[in-house]
Amino acid sequence: MTHGRFVVVPASYVFLLRDGVSGPEVLLQLRQGTGYMDDHWAAAAAGHVEQGETAYDAAHREAREELDVGDLDLTFVTAMQRTRGGESIDERIDFFFTARSWSGQPRIVEPLKCADLRWCPLDALPDPVVPHELSVLTAIRSGTTQAYSTFGF
Repeated sequence: MTHGRFVVVPASYVFLLRDGVSGPEVLLQLRQGTGYMDDHWAAAAAGHVEQGETAYDAAHREAREELDVGDLDLTFVTAMQRTRGGESIDERIDFFFTARSWSGQPRIVEPLKCADLRWCPLDALPDPVVPHELSVLTAIRSGTTQAYSTFGF
């Protein structure tokens, strides 16, 4: 294995959570037209952290841009160091947040990138979910999240 300099790409993810009839639910989007994990269910709001922006600021911005919601009461879940395990991609650092309160009604703002938006029970997620996001959702459901996690190593 070669160790050397590499580029780390940061991103923020927001899982909106609510109490459903049968238990906790998460708002997921069905990705389309992005070239990455299309036809997979994913966090309803997520994206790269821009230069000079904090991960918290990026989470708020992405929620506004992708769902038209604001005033999120964000809770930090985990920072995930991620790679694709042998494939040639830059390494990633993903910051995951949950929110149980916000202002506005979540809606699809970018219909060319999002085919559907759905509240899903945490114990009955649709298939397929983006794998590294599924890992975090599974930890949220089981109460086993850790401040630092890895995926793909």
